[in-house]
Amino acid sequence: MKWMERAASLFKTKQEAVSEPTGRIKVVDPNALNWLYITYNTVEELVRVDQTGKIQPAVMKSYRWVNNRTLEIQIRRNERFPDGEPVTTATVKRAFDEMCRWKNPHPPGTQFNLDPMPTLEISGPDTIRLKFSRPDGFALGKLRAMHIMSSRFWSELGFGYLRQGTGEGLW
Repeated sequence: MKWMERAASLFKTKQEAVSEPTGRIKVVDPNALNWLYITYNTVEELVRVDQTGKIQPAVMKSYRWVNNRTLEIQIRRNERFPDGEPVTTATVKRAFDEMCRWKNPHPPGTQFNLDPMPTLEISGPDTIRLKFSRPDGFALGKLRAMHIMSSRFWSELGFGYLRQGTGEGLW
């Protein structure tokens, strides 16, 4: 409890607040997996994985294989990003297109890369289709590593694109 009291003492009251920021807040978390906790609690994914490793729908409402190279996914209606923007087929496509820019979309586990990269098309108001050049039986599992962010994320942060011109972890 002492750490909470210490943290509270660092915040200024409304009367003490300054009009302009005067410094930078740094989050210190010694856990080597802290980036995972931040990522998985601030972005959306089409699927999640439960404690037993079973794939569960997240933003994805349902899916079906149209054939052995085409995966059709229905997106849930009324899902929202933390900033309030709706999750739509367009935001899913934007995340996919951004991911396609990367040389290595999932550096910590290249087994999660969709390789070769399929194409993604919007085929209805709540439907997308991933078209693969060859069958990929682990495609649903790989979608766990496809992060979907709001438009604001891409225009303001974008995994370091504005500073580095790339999204391969140089942020």
